[in-house]
Amino acid sequence: MLHYNPERLRFARERRGLTKKALADVADLDSKTITVYESDSKDSAPTLSTLEKFAFALSYPISFFQKDDAPTLETGAVSFRAATKLSKKNENAARRAGELAKELNQWLESQFSLPANTTPAFEPEEYGDPATAAAMLRQQWQLGERSITNMVHLLESKGIRVLSLAENCLDVDAFSFWEDNTPYILLNTMKSPERSRFDAAHELGHLVMHKFTQNKGPEAEQQANQFASEFLMPEASVKSILRPWPTLHQLIQQKKNWKVSLAALVRRSYDLGFSTDWHYRQLSIQLAKQGFRKQEPEGMEKRETSLLLEKTFNALRTRGISQKDVLEQLGWPLDELKALTYGHGLGMHIASNKTVIRTNNKKAVLSVVK
Repeated sequence: MLHYNPERLRFARERRGLTKKALADVADLDSKTITVYESDSKDSAPTLSTLEKFAFALSYPISFFQKDDAPTLETGAVSFRAATKLSKKNENAARRAGELAKELNQWLESQFSLPANTTPAFEPEEYGDPATAAAMLRQQWQLGERSITNMVHLLESKGIRVLSLAENCLDVDAFSFWEDNTPYILLNTMKSPERSRFDAAHELGHLVMHKFTQNKGPEAEQQANQFASEFLMPEASVKSILRPWPTLHQLIQQKKNWKVSLAALVRRSYDLGFSTDWHYRQLSIQLAKQGFRKQEPEGMEKRETSLLLEKTFNALRTRGISQKDVLEQLGWPLDELKALTYGHGLGMHIASNKTVIRTNNKKAVLSVVK
């Protein structure tokens, strides 16, 4: 009998955002047949011909449906900011992306010694409020009050696995989760570079503050936003530069110090007392009228992407391991690899000097220098 894993069919279908009926229509099968093939019955394995139909309909290689179960990510392990607007279809697809991220990390760890985690998870009684938690983390990481040069590189240097989400769904901004002692952050590449930095800091807040408590709901989201504001724009740093009643033009120039969106700095200036309620409302109205909520003025030229992934793939190429080899070992289609690796996969650029790769018996040891 053909070796086949029904969970992998369910996985691929949900990752592609298809209902059983939709898959049946594309594969020219009956929807009841899909239910049978997704069951755990050992007598329900499809024929090779049917498996080929699934592979074609879902754009996954046949080998994917023959692999063992993928690493699981429980529904309650992640929170989505737009949960009330998010369809079950998009939520399942994003959660499956998280499971692929875990699978990719497992494979990379079989090839390399990746940076160990040095990201703490605070108990609520340790920090009191989100701003204090952000200040504590900055102190622990010895960042002082300076601006974060590159959020993704910083997070990777602390052992956080940062991958991309190429979801065509802005309701999935980003999400994070812990897997044992390894933290993950997935960032939507449809956002502006500045908003993506804030998303990264927001998810860092969830990782640091909510590992041992509720990570869902309006209160948790507000806490993560407050953490991100303080982490990216430390109070002392902002107060040394901003002046009372700032104009929108002044804020456009000053936001470059912290590489944040104009909207984020407008809000931060208000929270720190540089604007009254009236002045804040006027700035918000001007910001919206000029379209700066959708189009960032004088924005960052380049999106921050993963240095760790770039280095691992360049190291694989030097070993003579091709993109095809990686895909065959993972059993993935190319689009999934690109979706998680900022669109590059093994086509990444030549390594810079910021990551050191040295041979240590069977594995290469990678350290990301922020």
